Amino acid sequence: MLEKLIELSWSTVGQIAISALGIYLAVIIMTRICGKRSFSKMSSFDFAMTVAVGSIIATTVLSSTVNMVEGVVGLVAVYLLQITAALARRNKTVRNLMDNSPLLLMDGDTILEDNLRKARVTQGDLRSKLREANVTDLSNVKAVVFETTGDISVLHKDGEEPLDLWLMKDVVRE
Repeated sequence: MLEKLIELSWSTVGQIAISALGIYLAVIIMTRICGKRSFSKMSSFDFAMTVAVGSIIATTVLSSTVNMVEGVVGLVAVYLLQITAALARRNKTVRNLMDNSPLLLMDGDTILEDNLRKARVTQGDLRSKLREANVTDLSNVKAVVFETTGDISVLHKDGEEPLDLWLMKDVVRE
């Protein structure tokens, strides 16, 4: 039984190495063609793209049931879907269907409990993000936003300067 777990032939090693090289080159080429956005986290679809590419790479390299050409075809298909989604999101209706809106979690030093519940963010999560952002007193917070990617942005007060409304244009307060 133990021998079966560690059994590996030179043929298998070669197949894995060639698949890894081929799929790696395909990722580089497709990323150069499609742009850096392919690995950004600007939307939930961009994040899904990153996960899908990783899954395709792993499956192509390690699965004996998926060959390199099939992996490259799958990779190209995912990149094309991402380009299509990015182009479609230029339309406001499509963008509203595809993307979540950022959600305000704190307005100044006021914690918006209903929005925490909607975002499924606990007060512990919020405290952690505030500490990460070097907040030492809630009075130093101008706003905390739960972004469309699931990240939490903390905007600090800098004196009495008002918050530029352009930054908060698409943020839902509810």
